[in-house]
Amino acid sequence: MSSRVTIGIFVGGKGMRMGGVAKGLLPAPHGGETLVARLQRQCAHAAPNAALYLVGQAAPYAALGLPQLHDDPVDVGPIGGLRALLLRAQTDRSALALALACDLPFLDASVISELILPTSAAARVPFVEARLQPLAAAYAPSATLSAVDRALELGQHALMRVLDQLGASLERIEFDDERAHSLRDWDTPEDMQR
Repeated sequence: MSSRVTIGIFVGGKGMRMGGVAKGLLPAPHGGETLVARLQRQCAHAAPNAALYLVGQAAPYAALGLPQLHDDPVDVGPIGGLRALLLRAQTDRSALALALACDLPFLDASVISELILPTSAAARVPFVEARLQPLAAAYAPSATLSAVDRALELGQHALMRVLDQLGASLERIEFDDERAHSLRDWDTPEDMQR
């Protein structure tokens, strides 16, 4: 299963609500590693043969030595990063592209394993607190790339518009409270205190 996956950790955001810090370089709870290093380790447990990339142009991450994907197109937000990841997954001949935000301090290998289960759906997307979570989701590269391109053609840059384009081919994964906790992200300093 794991050789079928290309993983992208999205690092291109400006982290403005966090004071402009590179959120993925914040220290993870209960350990000395960064959020990105923790995510990388959890991904390696769940999918040891997966190709892993940082998605987005962010100079602070260059010192990590991980391969980076540049948004395609640039300056359209995370949809450009998702498109770059999907194109990379096609090049890698992966059946799935796993998109993960860099600021997921509680995401663990068991949830990642669930996200990358084989599926006939165009996407497996967690549904938490009445919202789909597009940056903790697995996508079939070709089907989702078509949806991304349709959204871009319509001038729609929000990832939710891509999910709308997928329609019934999207598999919504209902998360219980414990697994929902694993998808809590750090958008503000207050989030880090919760």
